[in-house]
Amino acid sequence: MAGSTFGNQFRVTTWGESHGKALGAVIDGCPAGLELSEEDIQLFLNRRKPGQSKFTTGRSEADEVEILSGVFQGITTGTPISLMVRNADQHSKDYSDIANVYRPGHADYTFMEKYGIRDYRGGGRSSGRETIGRVMGGAVASKILNTLGITFLTYTKSIGDVSISEVDVEAMEDNALYMPDAKAAEQAASYLDECIKRGDSAGGVIECVVHGLPTGLGEPVFDKLDANLAKAMLSIGAVKGFEIGDGFAASHSCGSTNNDGFTTDGETISKTSNHSGGVLGGMSDGDDVVFRVAIKPTPSISMPQATVNEEGEAVDITIHGRHDPVIVPRAVVVVECMAAMTILDLLFANQSARLESLQDFYNKQDQE
Repeated sequence: MAGSTFGNQFRVTTWGESHGKALGAVIDGCPAGLELSEEDIQLFLNRRKPGQSKFTTGRSEADEVEILSGVFQGITTGTPISLMVRNADQHSKDYSDIANVYRPGHADYTFMEKYGIRDYRGGGRSSGRETIGRVMGGAVASKILNTLGITFLTYTKSIGDVSISEVDVEAMEDNALYMPDAKAAEQAASYLDECIKRGDSAGGVIECVVHGLPTGLGEPVFDKLDANLAKAMLSIGAVKGFEIGDGFAASHSCGSTNNDGFTTDGETISKTSNHSGGVLGGMSDGDDVVFRVAIKPTPSISMPQATVNEEGEAVDITIHGRHDPVIVPRAVVVVECMAAMTILDLLFANQSARLESLQDFYNKQDQE
């Protein structure tokens, strides 16, 4: 299978299936000298693991990471970092009655048409558990970015038609939906309760704010910062839309209101607004980068649905097993980690943007 590696200089290859023995990631391009422990990565994995509330799947997985290579005495060595999480609570029998049925909203049909074989247990490679590898790669990228003062604030902006009206970080940390608005979180929980009663599911929107990026990150043509972020986000299985800054709302405005003015205090140039979402001409402009992704409703629902089987016969299907009624809360950290890997990869590429950057680095090395 092609396409399991993300990035150019900071490269992450994910592997494994939902009901296989394990899942993991191989990270190539991490610099030597980074303090890294399993606990650093586990903090991120804990944000996406199942069974944390009634709004996530009941699958009981500790998702404990093992570092297999690339770290010696707590320090990265510059060699590939191999990471693994073992599956422990697979209920593959839950899928035996739909082994030859194409589930609506899933990749069953496209997998079969492409490969002629598919792992029907939980979606195999297309399962949400594949994101474990992404989160592990993002955890390492985030730790590197933190040393450069680059930080993330990622949260649930809406679930169904319930949207936040404020950003209160303490409130976000105090509810299972990662919504930074206590009132909205309560309303969204009620909405999800109704979905669960019907055997239905819900979608939502995740917003990510990146602080501390240097100006000029990203390339002006194909490897634009916003273009690479869009590709990263749309590679997440549940994501169906991406926008940055004002996004689609910009199509309803005029240049006089959408343009961000510039000002200066005599030393520093800054913008008077941030309709651009922190990106101009494909490059970071010094403001916070602000983008949003749309997450579709969980396709596995217990309501009866019409479909066909592999023989082309029309059948009705009712999906059993353990499934999230909403993917959004667990996807928050996935979005953040994909953003971290995208930004770190572009930072590495940015080192070659100016000749003096190379000269300064190597002249300094010679002097040392």
